[in-house]
Amino acid sequence: MKILIVDDEALARARLRELLKSQSDIEACLEAEHGVEALELLSREAIDLVILDIRMPRMDGLETALHIGKLQTPPAIIFCTAYEEHALQAFELHAVDYLLKPVKRERLAQALERAAKMRGKNDAALQSALQSVGRRTQLSAKMRGELRLVPIRAVLYLQADTKYVEVHSEHDTVLIEDSLVQLEEEFSELFVRIHRNCLVAKSAILGLHKSALGEVALSVRGRPEKLEVSRRNVAAVRKLMKSL
Repeated sequence: MKILIVDDEALARARLRELLKSQSDIEACLEAEHGVEALELLSREAIDLVILDIRMPRMDGLETALHIGKLQTPPAIIFCTAYEEHALQAFELHAVDYLLKPVKRERLAQALERAAKMRGKNDAALQSALQSVGRRTQLSAKMRGELRLVPIRAVLYLQADTKYVEVHSEHDTVLIEDSLVQLEEEFSELFVRIHRNCLVAKSAILGLHKSALGEVALSVRGRPEKLEVSRRNVAAVRKLMKSL
């Protein structure tokens, strides 16, 4: 197995690395200090198993697991934490296991064996459980075979396009495979629906414009285009703007 250890504490990574040396079927052991670094590495390397700390800066382990699940061939995940409550939250699912710090050699061996057997068999259940953790801070897009992370705070609007959703920021546009309905549910506090195919960041709204034909459009910060507001959504958008 090729393993990736993700932990912001160098001592914790070193201890796991030493424990893994006693396992005969370990081909290689890579390391990352946080979720963002882990995802960048996973977009380049074929990893069989990720041993993932939960409390980390930049992106915690639970959100990292959500993004890992969107990879074409996601690795197995073992959560690792110093906090008992997180162990209980590590989802009594057959797809994953969890380790409590300090990690014991025998317990690690058991988790590795379980992960090897269960890899890929219950990914849908894992993703469903992770969705209940809370909303993501970033969206993940695949760009030329690599995983690209887009911070939610940088997104101006989201627009459905056939099988994908376009994520528009001030500087570029990327495609993601999430559904617009799912995104609306997850980020309802941050985005408003202006059309059946478009969600706009509340913080990015500049104003409404009405044409001579009575059509209503919305302008957003940092983008030259005007976005169509459907008749059924005009009243809700106007009400929102008054409260901003």
